[in-house]
Amino acid sequence: MTTQLVGPEVPVFEGDLEQPDAPSIALLARVLGRSGTGLALGVPLADAERIDRLSALEDLKAAASAAQALLASELDASRRVAEAARGVPATDQGRGVAHEVALARRESPHAGGRLLGLGKALVREMPHTLEALRSGAISEWRATLLVRETACLTREDRATVDRELAGTPEAAAELGRKGTRAIVAAAQRIAYRLDPQAVVDRSSRAARDRHVSLRPAPDCMARISALVPVAQGVAAYAALKAEADAARAAGDPRTRGQVMADTLVARVTGQGSAESVSVCVNLTMDADAFFGSGEGTADVSAPGAGSVGPVPAAIAARILGAAPQQGRWVRRLFIRPTSGQLVSAESRQRRFPAGIAQLVALVHPTCRTPWCDAPAVHTDHVVDHAKGGRTALSNAQGLCEACNHAKSLPGWRASPVGEGNGPPVAVVTTTPTGHVYESGRGP
Repeated sequence: MTTQLVGPEVPVFEGDLEQPDAPSIALLARVLGRSGTGLALGVPLADAERIDRLSALEDLKAAASAAQALLASELDASRRVAEAARGVPATDQGRGVAHEVALARRESPHAGGRLLGLGKALVREMPHTLEALRSGAISEWRATLLVRETACLTREDRATVDRELAGTPEAAAELGRKGTRAIVAAAQRIAYRLDPQAVVDRSSRAARDRHVSLRPAPDCMARISALVPVAQGVAAYAALKAEADAARAAGDPRTRGQVMADTLVARVTGQGSAESVSVCVNLTMDADAFFGSGEGTADVSAPGAGSVGPVPAAIAARILGAAPQQGRWVRRLFIRPTSGQLVSAESRQRRFPAGIAQLVALVHPTCRTPWCDAPAVHTDHVVDHAKGGRTALSNAQGLCEACNHAKSLPGWRASPVGEGNGPPVAVVTTTPTGHVYESGRGP
């Protein structure tokens, strides 16, 4: 493997990942079946052959991940060289590449940034780890962990970690036998030995990344998570556990986990109990459901947190019944059953904030970029206002901050799909390379 410079500090990997080699082709043919044209589903196989194919598919996934890492790094390098030639400032070069990688790989923009960073680190600084990935010794996730745990090091020290963990066939084989925790520990030990101060500084800076997130969970549940310094996390957990132990000792029939969860909700919201929290329930249903079928779904959301997913109307009614009267409100949105496009809306909210932004947030609380499930915090002109786009509901969509910024970069364009005065049924996005992606249709 060699590395070539195509611009200032922009190396491009030159190896055997660009074209499938003969073993890879043979592997693919063997995995896909005797005809080599598709998965050989239903073909009688011995159990040993099933295991062989499972293992071969894992090798193939790793090789594909290595090729994707190379391609992402090359795309970034090529784009930066082209933009430098056009006079784009160095600080603005490569903006939007992570979003293109995300769309191509059908991932969220956040994941696209991580995958692009992985590719650049492997190609430019950790070629031995890249080869271990290509050979199937490690998975893409374990390669990601090695990149993450060495991010605080200089390029030279990172290369040393790369050589020590995967620089020889024997080391790569040993790396392949390690589990996820063992790989992280091995990288951390070497990193601390090479530059202990960098590791300490990284831990100190990590506290700035503390945050709280909300994600949907199965069966009409939600998962709220907090990333906090370890001392605070341990203290919070210990306090909740102590509360649960005291309640259980006093005869509370709830499990320890239930008491801890209820206590967390009650204390954070300031309510007397977890069941009495104020909620906003957005009921999205077609006209037939509204006029008496008893069917339909409701979307439960919180300002700035996006949707936690659809829940049956019966569950929504139960949530409303438990909420205190002064903290309860409902907004009903009427949707075309065939297209999912909003046709009208009714407000019975006591403190209803008027305006297009609120309506868009209710219809689409999650970013409309394909595969992005971040909360929609910006009300965006699908066709930019500067390009003649109307400031109207039919040209409005909800986007997260990152996607809104990416959409405004040179070479990106978007157009709405649908008719009428409601928000677009879908949005078609075209990237600088001419690739076209359509958002999901309907709410």
